[in-house]
Amino acid sequence: MCVLGLGLIGGSLMRAAVTAGREAFGYNRSVEGAEAARFDGFSATTDLTEALAWAAEHDALIVLAVPMPAVSLLLGHIKDTAPDCPLTDVISVKGAVLEEVRAAGLLDRYVGGHPMAGTAHSGWRAGDARMFDGAPWVLTVDEHVDATVWAQVMRLALDCSAVVVPAKSDEHDAAAASISHLPHLLAEALAITAGEVPLAFALAAGSFRDATRVAATAPDLVRAMCEANAEQLVPTLDRALELLHHARQSLVGKNSVAELVEAGHAARTRYDSFSRPQIVTIALGEENWREELAAAGRAGAVIRSALRGPDSR
Repeated sequence: MCVLGLGLIGGSLMRAAVTAGREAFGYNRSVEGAEAARFDGFSATTDLTEALAWAAEHDALIVLAVPMPAVSLLLGHIKDTAPDCPLTDVISVKGAVLEEVRAAGLLDRYVGGHPMAGTAHSGWRAGDARMFDGAPWVLTVDEHVDATVWAQVMRLALDCSAVVVPAKSDEHDAAAASISHLPHLLAEALAITAGEVPLAFALAAGSFRDATRVAATAPDLVRAMCEANAEQLVPTLDRALELLHHARQSLVGKNSVAELVEAGHAARTRYDSFSRPQIVTIALGEENWREELAAAGRAGAVIRSALRGPDSR
């Protein structure tokens, strides 16, 4: 495996993969990040060509673990140096990455990925080999996806102790807008609002801390994910504003906000009891396998152990 980008997620992935017994080589643009990885005993370089040459020599799975604005540049180098390697990513939007991969002519070897894990911290030092334990790891099942490459990425996610959630790229982005990107914007707005009230920070405790945790994320990372998913985020934001506006109108009229509060409480209760049945019967590469996996993922089912596939024995 060759990891391009050794920040929080890429660094955690490299640690988890090596812990699972995989051979891995990493690239990081900053000297500090690469040196920190080497100091901890991992193979890493600041030379992208060196990393991709290693990937090509070992037919390694290449993992893009960089912010969205850097994707196009890296794909150009992959096209020149390691075009036949299987390719995945851990970026929080899938449609935008898919289009960049398509434009680079690397679609037939690509499977989109997004582990739903992380913290508000960044950089190699923030990484953790157990970051993905029990976490949902989305793998895309768009119509171009090759079963053999999908099986490789599935096994990587399982080796990292994640559970695999199959999904179409556009469905992933719609869901991520509601459970990841919108919460970032709401956290920023809440932090700003509280910061404008003199006594607020002095009184702030658990509810404020929990609701604004992701506002501590590096601003450039938040911008990258939200702006790259604008098409899906805008209607999600509109819906949240509609709900808040309705609550505001109720308060202005001295009426109750019970409708919002009770509906929100009910939705949270459904989340707390949400079950994740295991996908076991679908075989990769068989007729309609992508559609069957997408339907199962849509219903909340996950993969906890490797499915049969083209290279099964």
